[in-house]
Amino acid sequence: PITPGELLCLGSSLAFSGLFYYLYRKKARVVASIQDAPKLQVDDNLPALVSAADGRCLPYIALEGIVLPAKAALTSHYHEGLQGVIQKLLLKEHRLIWNSLARSW
Repeated sequence: PITPGELLCLGSSLAFSGLFYYLYRKKARVVASIQDAPKLQVDDNLPALVSAADGRCLPYIALEGIVLPAKAALTSHYHEGLQGVIQKLLLKEHRLIWNSLARSW
């Protein structure tokens, strides 16, 4: 005979397995779309392509081309001759709210 505790454990195990499989498949679809991203060249046609896209946004693309640094290129401390640039730096600050009950931000 199966006890109610065993049924509860079996049910919760199946529920968690289903949830984790769903999350796995969702992330696998995202990874597949990133791997199948189209490769575009940085040229004069790129702004027209972006403005023609839905919402003026391309979800996943790989850009290929030569970039120039705005000030100076970054050099690697670990590999001689390796240089890079930062295209855009985005800093997002979350709003802090004072919690008077816990006396913390």
